[in-house]
Amino acid sequence: MSPDRRLTLDYAVKALVVVLALVALAPIIHLILEAFIKGGWVIKEAGAKFFTETPPPPGDRRYGIFTSLVGTLELSLISSLIGVPIAIAAALLAVDFPDSRVGRLVRVLSRALLEVPTIIIGMFVFVVIVEPLGTPSILAGSIALALVMLPYVATYVEAALKNVSYTYREAGYSIGMTRAQVSLKVVIPIARRGVATGVLLGLAKAMGETAPLLFTLGRARAMLNVNPLGPGDAIPLLIYDYALAPYPNMRDVAWGAALVLILILLTVQLITRRMVGEVKI
Repeated sequence: MSPDRRLTLDYAVKALVVVLALVALAPIIHLILEAFIKGGWVIKEAGAKFFTETPPPPGDRRYGIFTSLVGTLELSLISSLIGVPIAIAAALLAVDFPDSRVGRLVRVLSRALLEVPTIIIGMFVFVVIVEPLGTPSILAGSIALALVMLPYVATYVEAALKNVSYTYREAGYSIGMTRAQVSLKVVIPIARRGVATGVLLGLAKAMGETAPLLFTLGRARAMLNVNPLGPGDAIPLLIYDYALAPYPNMRDVAWGAALVLILILLTVQLITRRMVGEVKI
């Protein structure tokens, strides 16, 4: 094959890859643009009240997502407090005891949990938590989201811990530190950026989930509830309900809420990518 023909073929393949990538990204780009256009108009129309008023009933021209926004932040905090320590402990077991039964079991379970549909997780929490308590609650929703984020955090933290040179562990053992002390005081501090990145990725995954909340959270929108044992609300759940509503004002709120959620997730992703770029071990 002549050099000119190889060059032409190379350009053709590159052009084909670019076209296919644009075709794959077109629906996502279209959705984001729609959210920015329609959601931006709603937020501009409502002003600061969009973040301070409760979601409106049918036919009401008020716009607000206050209870849903606070609920999302509360869910994120509680689910992180539940899921992150468990995920880090699972990653430490998988790294420090890779050939033990416990280490292999933890690794298999974390990989298997990645494949479980999130709605199944919501149904499981409904049976185990909601039915015994007799009511949906913020706690039940947080546990469901903790189960969603757990395998993502554990997998990424495990990879970060494996990248720490064994020399550091040997240095800790040489001065009389126990395995737990080496893990907590040497390995994790060295891999702290990787650990933080895994936590943020898991949090971003959990914050955008709707299915685990359908059976677990309830829909307390008219009044703010911060009691973990009471029902609450979240932005993804609000978007799901209001986007399907036949009332224009509710669909408008759904677009505004979608834009807020996109901006939150984009911010988390940008922070994550910056941290990934700065990881040095």
